Amino acid sequence: MLILNKAAGVFSKPSKGKIYEYLRSSNFHPGKAFLHKVVLGIETSCDDTAAAVVDETGNVLGEAIHSQTEVHLKTGGIIPPVAQQLHRENIQRIVQEALSASRVPPSELSAVATTTMPGLALSLGVGLSFSLQLVGQLRKPFIPIHHMEAHALTIRLTNEVEFPFLVLLISGGHCLLALVRGVADFLLLGKSLDIAPGDMLDKVARRLSLTKHPECAAMSGGKAIEHLAKQGNRLRFDLTPPMHRAKNCDFSFTGLQHAVNKIITQKEKEEGVEQGQVLASAADIAAAVQHTTACHLAKRTHRALLFCQQRGLLPSSNTALVVSGGVASNFYIRKALELVTNATQCALLCPPPRLCTDNGVMVAW
Repeated sequence: MLILNKAAGVFSKPSKGKIYEYLRSSNFHPGKAFLHKVVLGIETSCDDTAAAVVDETGNVLGEAIHSQTEVHLKTGGIIPPVAQQLHRENIQRIVQEALSASRVPPSELSAVATTTMPGLALSLGVGLSFSLQLVGQLRKPFIPIHHMEAHALTIRLTNEVEFPFLVLLISGGHCLLALVRGVADFLLLGKSLDIAPGDMLDKVARRLSLTKHPECAAMSGGKAIEHLAKQGNRLRFDLTPPMHRAKNCDFSFTGLQHAVNKIITQKEKEEGVEQGQVLASAADIAAAVQHTTACHLAKRTHRALLFCQQRGLLPSSNTALVVSGGVASNFYIRKALELVTNATQCALLCPPPRLCTDNGVMVAW
């Protein structure tokens, strides 16, 4: 509570007038009384402004999202103050759209749940400030949500998964392996020692100037790498998976990024291309870095699965590996992890791609 109070004091709040105006303008005509608990979830941890209304049985009653991808592609990456301003401009509209679609009057919400950590401080502050004002006016409970726990538990919205299970969370800001023993009971087995895989792929895409590639201009960095890799030869460049001698379940991606940057610099010299232009070998480089990333993720996950199985931390039958987060939408990486689960007699479970990236549904659920 101390953290929330401090954060609420640091970030500018929406005016009370705006909140009152918002509540007055919300015209709802529910067809029936709500028999289940209904939660409004709000997500602003990075560059997506999202909200959703979900009931305790897992029904998604309404959702809305505003993506900032197009803006950040033009600036070459996420600039926190820019993301903050875009959240401020869109959060009221997104919440209203989610509530309108759900046909749930704000007064009938059971609680408001909002991502409070981890993430970009300026972005998190917008969602937190808006939510605290809203629950103050509605006199509803406020539930702070851990962003990674929300990702980890999304699979229980779409699949019947019993505890415990192993989860690999891979995104632009995070990379971790954890044993999920309950809704708020996690055993951390491994994490990235430096940057996240999505961040590394985004940086490689920027170094390759893929926004200037005609097929990738409107894609995020990770999506551009995945798309271009389909056309490339992953064997053309020899990249060693990071930490191949480390006997633990941690990850590292900075060394891989530096190795790729050296290759790009060398190819620019060989092809006579200035930095900022697209290389003829861009597809091969994309294929090589994607393959090496997939191998690294697969090997560390394999170690974690074997560890849990040997220690009896996972059930002997119906064992599940859940993969979530934005990078989990990469189908090449999913295929690599599928080889691991096949070898260890586990089920590989991934939420639908739209629920792998940041969203309000996972927060409400």
